[in-house]
Amino acid sequence: MPALRPLSVSVDNVDDTDLPDLARVDREAFPKDPYPESVLRQFMDTFADHLLVAKEDGILCGYVLATPPSGGQSWIFSLGVAPGKRRKGLGRRLMTEVLEKLRDEGAHTVKLWVEPGNAPAVALYEFLKFTPDPEGPRENHFGPGEDRLLMTLVL
Repeated sequence: MPALRPLSVSVDNVDDTDLPDLARVDREAFPKDPYPESVLRQFMDTFADHLLVAKEDGILCGYVLATPPSGGQSWIFSLGVAPGKRRKGLGRRLMTEVLEKLRDEGAHTVKLWVEPGNAPAVALYEFLKFTPDPEGPRENHFGPGEDRLLMTLVL
């Protein structure tokens, strides 16, 4: 994967003005099941320090949402990149920055659920040294037909 460090891309904590664009990117990234805007607002209020947004030329084009470490463990709730901005290293950059933050805050382990058929996402997480659960995908984990694979990174 090519490195993404152009001057036009910034990664920062979310702020109140980002909600409409955050909702837009989430709808574009997850058209089948986007978060309602009210839930995104609650994530912003609850996890503002762990919701990073990427902006290219000032336009929000990706985000990552993690939980603060608890007992040394954290979760990645969501990684979303606008379809037109994928395969440019943006997801990797968001993940790298949030993982560094979690490590600095004392996380030992980071977990996430991923759709097993989402090969680009699985490949990204494996590149970042996440390992899939040996039990394999959990059928219907997020509801009927919504299988998920648990992946874990030991920091």
